[in-house]
Amino acid sequence: MENSDRFTVKFWGVRGSIACPGPDYVRYGGNTSCVEIRCGPNLLIFDGGTGLRPLGRDLDANGVVDADLFFTHTHFDHITGLPFFSSAFKRENRFRFWAGHLLPEHRLYEVLCELMMAPFFPVPLDVLKATIEYVDFKPWEDLEPRSGVIIRTAPLNHPNGAIGYRVEYRGRSICYVTDTEHVPGKLDENICSLVKGADIMIYDSTYTEAEFPRFAGWGHSTWEEGVRISMRAGVKTLVVFHHDPTHDDAFMDRVAKAANDALPGTIIAHEGLVLTPGRLASYERHLVSGKGRVSDKGRPRREGHRPGN
Repeated sequence: MENSDRFTVKFWGVRGSIACPGPDYVRYGGNTSCVEIRCGPNLLIFDGGTGLRPLGRDLDANGVVDADLFFTHTHFDHITGLPFFSSAFKRENRFRFWAGHLLPEHRLYEVLCELMMAPFFPVPLDVLKATIEYVDFKPWEDLEPRSGVIIRTAPLNHPNGAIGYRVEYRGRSICYVTDTEHVPGKLDENICSLVKGADIMIYDSTYTEAEFPRFAGWGHSTWEEGVRISMRAGVKTLVVFHHDPTHDDAFMDRVAKAANDALPGTIIAHEGLVLTPGRLASYERHLVSGKGRVSDKGRPRREGHRPGN
């Protein structure tokens, strides 16, 4: 693939709420939300959870960084990796930080300053020596951070607000939709509109439908709702994301089976997973070691889940 045609998404953190290290979280990973999207030579990062730390180390090993970091919102699990994002400490690097949920009451720079403020943190935000531009926008705005890269946005149903993103590049699309709470029995038309016909939808699947009633008002959804949205909106591939910290590897294996029974080809996000929209056979190569296979229709089919590199 030529560099200009490259369009990939890589997962560095797939958890919600709080990082959960330990032997029961090895295969899916315990870092909180952080996703890397490459559009040709352009680097887009979505959310700054604890997965931002290993991403930074990877970026530092490959030279100067010029990237855009988009926050869905600024709850702690989506920003806590920022003070440990080594790439932001290097003077030669350049970033644009974006947020669409804060206006008019707040601005992104002010909120991140409070994150790195005594007595909560020993050094201030200004310790980051990279050139950083802070951009606040409003829901529904279309963004063009780089030539040929269009990002469409929509508001999500989450306490204090959140933003869903649709990245369009060279006729393909990746949607990043977390954190959001659905209304039982009523599909979210904002989301359906945003993700219509998308190649990939990464969706907040924190709970199962059986668990959901206990957490009404917490601002999250289920993989079952992700299936319903995918079917309504014609999404080609659903990616289950933002796993609850109580859902260990064994639990997520059960989710993988149930989700694929409901919608064949559904993918369960894990750290290190790389997907290429429009190149479905590549999913299996990145996803599994020996257990997955591509169905006769060319869509990835899952038979259990064992992450590979």
